[in-house]
Amino acid sequence: MKNTLARISIGLLLVGCGVQNPSNDISTNVPVATVMDLTQTADDKVPVTINPGRFVQDTVKYYLPKVVQGTYSVSNFGKYVDDFKAFDYEGNEINTESLDDNTWLIANAKQLDKIEYKVNDTYDIENVTIGAPFSPSGTNIEPDNFVLNLHGFIGYFDVLKNNQYSLEIKAPTAMKRTSALQKTGSEVSEDGSNTTDKYFATRYFEITDNPMMYGNLDIEEFQVGDIKIVLSVYSPNKVHTASKIKETVFKMMKAQKAYLGDINSTPRYDIYLYLASGEQNSPSGFGALEHHTSTVVVLPEQIPDDALASAMIDVVSHEFFHIVTPLSVHSEDVHYFDYNAPTFSKHLWMYEGVTEYFATLFQINQGLIDEQEFFLKIQAKIENATAYDDAMSFTEMSENILDKPYAPNYANVYEKGALIGMCIDILMREASDGNRGILSLMKELSLKYGENKPFDDDKIIAEITEMTYPSVGEFLKTHVEGSTPINYQEFFNKVGLEIKTQKIETNYVQNGRELIFAGNMAAGTIFFTEQVEDNSFWADNGVKPNDDVIELNGTKVTIQNVNKVLGTTLEWEEGDNLEIKLNRDGEDVVIKTKVTKSYTTGKKLTTVENPTTKQLELRNAWLKG
Repeated sequence: MKNTLARISIGLLLVGCGVQNPSNDISTNVPVATVMDLTQTADDKVPVTINPGRFVQDTVKYYLPKVVQGTYSVSNFGKYVDDFKAFDYEGNEINTESLDDNTWLIANAKQLDKIEYKVNDTYDIENVTIGAPFSPSGTNIEPDNFVLNLHGFIGYFDVLKNNQYSLEIKAPTAMKRTSALQKTGSEVSEDGSNTTDKYFATRYFEITDNPMMYGNLDIEEFQVGDIKIVLSVYSPNKVHTASKIKETVFKMMKAQKAYLGDINSTPRYDIYLYLASGEQNSPSGFGALEHHTSTVVVLPEQIPDDALASAMIDVVSHEFFHIVTPLSVHSEDVHYFDYNAPTFSKHLWMYEGVTEYFATLFQINQGLIDEQEFFLKIQAKIENATAYDDAMSFTEMSENILDKPYAPNYANVYEKGALIGMCIDILMREASDGNRGILSLMKELSLKYGENKPFDDDKIIAEITEMTYPSVGEFLKTHVEGSTPINYQEFFNKVGLEIKTQKIETNYVQNGRELIFAGNMAAGTIFFTEQVEDNSFWADNGVKPNDDVIELNGTKVTIQNVNKVLGTTLEWEEGDNLEIKLNRDGEDVVIKTKVTKSYTTGKKLTTVENPTTKQLELRNAWLKG
């Protein structure tokens, strides 16, 4: 995840029809038959029917996930289920008991024929509900768009977690649809208005691992080497198209494949891009969530073309690199994941940190960006990491990621976690005369373990030390298991770099990492903070701390629409006309100006004046090896 998108026989039809056969014993050969009817949605709710076959147990429990893989946070998808009902083979309703947000007890399970319920979407309530699922793991139910992260609709029975699933989704025939789960067939209604798509999964994990999107989609399919890429875009106001994004994705994934080399890849990869309109009921958890053969991405629709291209490279490349870890290299906690009582691995520094590092490093390695752009990305991660507890053990944080004080530090896996990957990479290059780096380590681990063999969580650091060098083991012991902050300059000294304080370019809402706006919840207003004094554009145009923002280019600014209005600053170009109306100590102040670049004071990673030959050689091996 980033803060960012398989298989069938005629015999399955008998299960899907609810055939009454009391003599059938339940087994892993009897698929759990699931039906979702998108043509019968009402009040943003999709009806779902689950037919498990015949139980021999007196009682069973049905769950929707509390946590899904890759999110490291509580989602409680059962909270979005309404009208949960169970029926016997005579069509009579039987008693069920809700044990918690995600669990239903069915006491008379031997008589259970099917369960039915309705599912609310999560996108509508993100901005008004604390603890709503992260957007790329969430669900959307609108007449022209359905984001079907199936873990939000389909659950599992406690005794059938490893059973196969058959899935039927009924939708208007004219509606476009893409699925990471292999379609096994389809059936068109007599009048041709609706089509029922049929899918199959070998176990519940495949249900959670294969998202879908239905609706008014823009779809592009293309080849990158031996991988078929399916790019599905939903842009509610038609601001962006799949064809416009296609070239960026093609170049990015071609570069990723070249960087990864001989690591096995999937024959097909789906990218689902949902572009949020910015309205109050649209999602705001921008980022992506990885799956084995797909990723779901949520970004703002108002983002300009160049910023969207950059975001797609940063976000989607991160998710694709997850094919290395944790999809190929992972612990038992990941391999035997429990959706409702999860335990967590100690090694988020690897799963998210190393993945994020790869997503940054491959861009310079494959010539997508130059050295200065790469240095800016690394410096930004150093600055962003200062917002978190730098003396917190990363392994301790990972293992307890749902709990305080660790949970608020989760996002540091993308900042300090990536920097941990960088430090290991430099140490390995130094110890091997430039011949080995962290990518070669992950390839070796992938060969040793792979998708179907988890490693021992408590032993992997010792294994990595044995596979690499004492300096790597000491680093992991001190800075990953231990709580000693990293002195990054020590590592930059090895490659002829230094961090200097100087004038740096910034945007119109931040000074580097610091926001220059804040909200007055009581008054419902937005105002400039003292940080505005170090933002050259606003300061040079006479804006002062505590000025309330009344209007921006004719649009009234409120607490409710501030994200959308300030989001338009991403589209500003030098020379554009700008008018801002402020309230200063009770008096209106109107500023009319033209947009210019904005600068602030910050730290910048740059090359030293006279690097040694050794530093240059190590830097080249690090960036291009």
